Amino acid sequence: MINSKTRINPSHSRIFRRLALFTVVTVYLLIVAGGVVRSTGAGMGCPDWPKCFGSWIPPTEVSQLPLDYKEIYGSKLKGEIEFNAVKTWIEYLNRLLGAFTGLLIFATLLASIPYLKSDRPSQFYASLLAFILVGFQGWLGSKVVSTELSPIMVTLHMVVAIIIVFILLFVVSKSFAETLIPQVVLQRRRVKIILGVVIALSLIQIILGTQVREAMDLIIAKVGYAARDQWIDQMGISFYIHRSFSLVILAANVLMLYQLRKSLQLPGTLYTLAKVVGTFLMLEIATGIIMAYWAVPAFAQPIHLTLSILIIGLQFVIWLNVSAGVEDPRMTFDDRLAPVIEN
Repeated sequence: MINSKTRINPSHSRIFRRLALFTVVTVYLLIVAGGVVRSTGAGMGCPDWPKCFGSWIPPTEVSQLPLDYKEIYGSKLKGEIEFNAVKTWIEYLNRLLGAFTGLLIFATLLASIPYLKSDRPSQFYASLLAFILVGFQGWLGSKVVSTELSPIMVTLHMVVAIIIVFILLFVVSKSFAETLIPQVVLQRRRVKIILGVVIALSLIQIILGTQVREAMDLIIAKVGYAARDQWIDQMGISFYIHRSFSLVILAANVLMLYQLRKSLQLPGTLYTLAKVVGTFLMLEIATGIIMAYWAVPAFAQPIHLTLSILIIGLQFVIWLNVSAGVEDPRMTFDDRLAPVIEN
């Protein structure tokens, strides 16, 4: 029987892998930018959407605005008495990076079209889903602005960003899997369950973190950005739940590391990734301590957020690779190499 599925040109596969990987990196940079926006209070630096103060290129000084700009945009300026060029441009650059990321995801979708008629059509469908979700994310971004940083919208915006990261990581992992030899993972089902629980706990912790930030926004609205030393003292129960839950996250990741060490015949890349997760988790806890005891310094917030997304992303990559592994230790190197040669 003749196989009707077309084979992907190796050079195209390399281009697709690099493009997908670059897109993932850009998405993470966008998350960093979003963290900077939140930590500097620049979320309403552009009070309208998609334009900024009615222009595609925002002003750099107040003289470029109408005399009555306070009356036009005053209700959306979140307590800003005067135009703040720094906050405006932080938010504007965040939007530009978001638009660039959208274009990269569209380019990834176009590059995935040849996979539709290959034996790996999931590459196309995953890229298509990521592109659709980016459009939805753009709409959510407009709602975040129009609702003046509504807590529900901000949280939903973060969750959708994580889903997009997962989809793109799936695309990248699948594309690299074409050239990698599957690892032998003993008790693979058990390892997958543990990883699934760890990922779910990490997602819960991120959502708890967004709730902490929402509570902090309410405090900032009352005491202002200058009173950073008062923010933590006025935090409610959400802060203490988030802080205590970090111990659960730590224990779950230690269990994950232990189980991987036990289940992998050769430590290799997966165990290295798990150790990187452990390192990032220590840094994540450290930045949380810095924010709690050193008056929430602005530099720590985007680092804390970025580390959390890096951690859950790496956990997902480990889960994908464990899923693609083999459980039978009797499989020879040649047996595992055969699918790679065929690709």
